[in-house]
Amino acid sequence: MSKINLLDCTLRDGGYVNDWHFGREAIFNIGKKIVLAGIEYFEIGFVRECDYDEDYSLFDGNESVRKMITPKNPGTHYVGMIDMGRPIPLEKLGKRTEDGFDVFRVIFKKSKIQEAYDYIQKLQKLGYEVFAQAVGTDNYSDSEFIDLIKQFNELPISAFYIVDSFGLIKKKDFVRLAQIADHNLREDIMLGYHSHNNMQQAMGNASAFTEMHLHRDIILDACVFGMGRGAGNLNLELFAEYMNENFDKQYRIEPMLEIIDEYLNDIYREHFWGYSLPLYLSAANGCHPNYAIYFASKGTLTVKSYNEILKAIPKEDKALYNKDKAEKIYKEYQENYVDDRESVEQLEKELAGRQILLIGPGKSLEEQKDQVQAFIQKEKPVVIGLNFVPTEVSCDYVFVCHMRRYKNVVNQPVKKIITSNLREAKEYDHMLNFASYSCQEPAIMENSGLMCLHFLMHMGIAKVSIAGLDGYDITNRGNYVNSGLEYDFTAEQLQERNELIAKEISALQEKMEIDFLTDSIYKR
Repeated sequence: MSKINLLDCTLRDGGYVNDWHFGREAIFNIGKKIVLAGIEYFEIGFVRECDYDEDYSLFDGNESVRKMITPKNPGTHYVGMIDMGRPIPLEKLGKRTEDGFDVFRVIFKKSKIQEAYDYIQKLQKLGYEVFAQAVGTDNYSDSEFIDLIKQFNELPISAFYIVDSFGLIKKKDFVRLAQIADHNLREDIMLGYHSHNNMQQAMGNASAFTEMHLHRDIILDACVFGMGRGAGNLNLELFAEYMNENFDKQYRIEPMLEIIDEYLNDIYREHFWGYSLPLYLSAANGCHPNYAIYFASKGTLTVKSYNEILKAIPKEDKALYNKDKAEKIYKEYQENYVDDRESVEQLEKELAGRQILLIGPGKSLEEQKDQVQAFIQKEKPVVIGLNFVPTEVSCDYVFVCHMRRYKNVVNQPVKKIITSNLREAKEYDHMLNFASYSCQEPAIMENSGLMCLHFLMHMGIAKVSIAGLDGYDITNRGNYVNSGLEYDFTAEQLQERNELIAKEISALQEKMEIDFLTDSIYKR
């Protein structure tokens, strides 16, 4: 029977999760444990022009990788990946040496086929084994795929890969691609499979691949703990166990479990990867997973909204993620223009001459409730809840610009002021045009407190009091008066949001008086 090989790409593909910042000790010891596990190919990271830092699995050539893999195990192939989007100049690599890289995997998009072909040709003359990997293999028509294979058959490459870049390929389509490749690929070239797990197809496709019993060697990529951007990748420890049980392999599982325990669990707790609804929808709509990650970071979209916004991305843009484009698409979707003049006029009448108190969901509302109640009894203000209806204070209105929060308040006996991005909302008293009051900064464009302040300023309100607008607490993410309002942002994102909100409030205070009744990091 032909040989089945496994390639570990934890430090390379898994590195998208933590920006390749594993630490020197982890990089070195993960490599040693992969060798102990008996995995045939170990990919230690990307190879590109960079300011090499030994704490990152990014390398600028043989010199930088040498200290991380010495002494090399004779039975292990040491691999680096080169992306044709930013290829390292070949003169910086130099010829293959015994103590450096053995193999380079060259990944390329459709637009870079000829460049990849020429680059690989020169790379092989330096003595390296080379694997060719066409990004988004399922985006090729059958005839394009065959032509691509025949072109690379002319090179002495060691492997040619089916790459499921977006985790879209289902079993029947994978088997068809594998059959096409097997039929057309030169006999001495291994056929490889690189999966992503957005639709949970990785294990099924990988096992189907091994059961095709092709008359050529095959190679499958996997990551320990399935580590990888978004939904992650094929789990190395699980697939190695499958290989032991079904193909009499002798992979050692314990070293992989030690990698999880000693290094990856801490990363996982800070940077989750695994199945998620946004990533499933991204795959189902044929979109780059970074779109799902970006829209999920907003924390505002319902399932229906996700589907609508992903479907609205032009076909030619779906495969190539661009943050500026994502921000533009999101902003256009949220704006959903409505003529709100009638609502504004009615609210001007209802709020004219009244003190205004905005209520946020921070813990200070509970901890300093006596002074809030004293203010209400003395000033008799109009009370407006921000994306929630508090139990501690009786509200006259709730201002909602978040569909998930709307669903929590829709049945509350309070007047509802909503913004036009809430496309699914049916029950409300006033709808305001989202774009008229949203912030320009994408990270805080739908912040309810800022939007409400902008609206009140637009109506000519000169003074607003605020309680419970504590600010994001980086150390205590449950810092809310009721459950269901917690957030899921990184510490860096929280810090950025706090700074942007503080800056926006400071600008508003130049035009209106804002009085914080309770503790807040935005209080100056």
